[in-house]
Amino acid sequence: MSKDKSFYITTTLPYVNAEPHIGFASEILQADVLARWKQEELGEGNVFFNTGTDEHGQKIFEAAIKVNEKVELYVEKYAQEFKKLKEALDLSNNLKFIRTTEEKHIKAAQELWVRCKNDIYEKEFEGLYCVGCERFLSQRDLVDGKCSVHQIEPQLLKEKNWFFKLSKYQEKLLKYLENSEVIIPDWRREEAINFVKEGLEDFSISRDKTRLSWGVSVPGDDTQVMYVWFDALTSYISTLGWPSEEGDFRKFWKEGHTLQVAGKDQVRFQSLMWQAMLMSAGIKNTDQVFYHGFINSGGQKMSKSLGNVISPYELIKKYGTDATRYLLLRHVHSTEDTDVTWERLDEWYNAGLANGLGNLVSRILTLSEKHLNQYSEINPIGKIYEALEDLNFQLAMDTIWLKIQNLDEKIAVLEPYKLIKDNPERAKKIIDELRTELILIARDLRIFMPSTSGMIHDAIVSNKKPENLFPRINA
Repeated sequence: MSKDKSFYITTTLPYVNAEPHIGFASEILQADVLARWKQEELGEGNVFFNTGTDEHGQKIFEAAIKVNEKVELYVEKYAQEFKKLKEALDLSNNLKFIRTTEEKHIKAAQELWVRCKNDIYEKEFEGLYCVGCERFLSQRDLVDGKCSVHQIEPQLLKEKNWFFKLSKYQEKLLKYLENSEVIIPDWRREEAINFVKEGLEDFSISRDKTRLSWGVSVPGDDTQVMYVWFDALTSYISTLGWPSEEGDFRKFWKEGHTLQVAGKDQVRFQSLMWQAMLMSAGIKNTDQVFYHGFINSGGQKMSKSLGNVISPYELIKKYGTDATRYLLLRHVHSTEDTDVTWERLDEWYNAGLANGLGNLVSRILTLSEKHLNQYSEINPIGKIYEALEDLNFQLAMDTIWLKIQNLDEKIAVLEPYKLIKDNPERAKKIIDELRTELILIARDLRIFMPSTSGMIHDAIVSNKKPENLFPRINA
């Protein structure tokens, strides 16, 4: 990853048509780890961490109507549910939150439209429209006549809309995608390249107000509102104060390293449509987009419509905040799909935390409290973050848990609890080494499990065994 002086990271902006699920919680935790890591590396004030809520569009409008609620009140309620994730998941203090219904964002979206006006034209169009995707589909988006993403039959719609000349940017996008750093993992970059090479079609960027009134008004056309993606993608720069070219926008977008985190189904939106819009408006392209996989449950994609969604608040209630961070960062694959069930969550928790880290801390601190004086080396430095250069969260955490396993094995082999009777000085030296290695583990954990890291560090410094960090969960 680039060694710029400043770092900008954003999640996608989830729709507020339902409460958060662990798919988005996993995404924002990945972004949080990177934000914490870069904050340590670059210093206070040099990281901008963005998230927020996407509050316009047909899905949200229809969801509000379905429950007989004013759409303004509906989006307000669910926006607060996403805002609560900051405290619930112990996210970084530098996290910013943008809502697409905010006036500053609406003005920015309208300004981007104006900046792109040379690539915008009006035409009447008839096509197959997926409400789930909130876009018109081509034949390559269909499987057995249904949307390949949402498995529903699209609607046939005919109306006059404004279109963006995406086809104009085919060669420029291929040039942008030549850089191996712009997309992680690389096979998603190949996917983006293949999309472009198959031929890009101009896409509709407005909707008729008689069909959908809930959206940002198109500049100069009161009969149309903006396509939700044109509106929502602008949030990545509106949060920085754009269209002002100074301040946060200059520091973090123009002069810093920009990284977007998104799901694997977002490649066309994030790395093609958005990048073409930036090119059209004369704005620097995103430096990097990281695409993660889906979380499935019981072999099926986790989705609100299927009713198999697991809430992050349910995980926190059962396991606690840091344990939830552990489960979603270590056991959800960084780039592939992961199947998650409550049974598996219990197994992962007991193996890695109750029997692993928690048990290790208890064993070492019991010996230390009984046989050693207070710890003198307060702040040793541990470093295991090389895996994060490739945005491999699992590998980074597996490296820490390998250290935990090695410490357990060291205790089993050297048996300092027995040696203390026959050779107390040797035993104390071993216990002191164990304690030092444990505090290095605590240091390594600080961006993944900040509260646990602090508790272990404080327990070592005070030389006192803490309460059971992770009580075992019985099936």
